[in-house]
Amino acid sequence: MRSKPNILVTGTPGTGKTTTSAALAEATNLRHINIGDLVRDKKLHDGWDDQLECYIVNEDLVCDELEEIMEDGGNIVDHHGCDFFPERWFDRVVVLQTENSILYDRLTKRGYSGAKLTNNIECEIFQVLLEEAKDSYKEEIVVAMKSDSVDDMNRNVATITEWVRTWSSTN
Repeated sequence: MRSKPNILVTGTPGTGKTTTSAALAEATNLRHINIGDLVRDKKLHDGWDDQLECYIVNEDLVCDELEEIMEDGGNIVDHHGCDFFPERWFDRVVVLQTENSILYDRLTKRGYSGAKLTNNIECEIFQVLLEEAKDSYKEEIVVAMKSDSVDDMNRNVATITEWVRTWSSTN
């Protein structure tokens, strides 16, 4: 039994996963694991996708890399996908959602264009990541949270921090 929970923060690129996860890690003293950085730094990929301008994540290598760390607990995993992580790893799955026009502005500021921009906006419109989370984990641990503004982020961090505090005292 873990002494601290594991949390997955997921959502379409641009919804604030990394910013929220970093603030949450600071507030809870849990470890923030950014999967994009991990994949790049440890070369846990199968090359580069020129069309989508990103690494092709080797999901098996990522899971092998994280297995022991996740068993210990106390982790906030930050990634836009969630269906390849083992269900047993997470005590809470947070799906950040952003209104489409706000998301569009955030992604264009990052330099997203063409297929990459279109795919991500459509992903948010059709709530692909929320459905993926609900299909991959027990519905009672999946929580969708609005992430349009700094106020939303602060509220989300406070809500999840309170959940962590409560989890610690009841498990």
